[in-house]
Amino acid sequence: MHRPFIDKEDLNSSLETLRSGGLILYPTDTIWGIGCDATNPDAVEKIFALKGRDKGKSMIILLGNDNQLSSYVREVPEVAYELIEATDKPLTIIYSNAKNLAENVVADDGSIGIRIVNHPFCEHLLQRFRKPIVSTSANISGDPSARNFSEISEEIINGVDYVVKFGQQELANGTASTIMKLDPSGKFEFIRK
Repeated sequence: MHRPFIDKEDLNSSLETLRSGGLILYPTDTIWGIGCDATNPDAVEKIFALKGRDKGKSMIILLGNDNQLSSYVREVPEVAYELIEATDKPLTIIYSNAKNLAENVVADDGSIGIRIVNHPFCEHLLQRFRKPIVSTSANISGDPSARNFSEISEEIINGVDYVVKFGQQELANGTASTIMKLDPSGKFEFIRK
């Protein structure tokens, strides 16, 4: 399978931005997202401010592989690994009892939405960063989500610290992920299909 070219400068600039508490605008396996270090509350705060988003609304985080789940969720039900393996579409799972994350990225009930990402740039970025990255749609709260780079508003582009070059030309009609809530007993329900 052909792996797309990842520009080292693009990747390094993204990493530097994340490490310094900045915001990146980047392509994911669904739609373009605004991202930051999910363990840095000041960085998470910048996303809320940029989007004009209600702080009661939690954001999702991306991980590079499911081996990392137990670092950020107190109890990962065994069925989670089966669901992740069985899906061929992007799947965000909401887990109870998040840990080791910025408090303001976790929902009031202690839950966190996590997606194991399948995207060449994101995979490289997460592998090198070695921490989870916030992923929230690249739009002002209440506006429609941008399906590709050309639909992202100037306000968002100018509001981040680094704009990833990878994938800007792609006209992938991005769609949001399937979301399911999984409780520690293994029971799950679909929030968005």
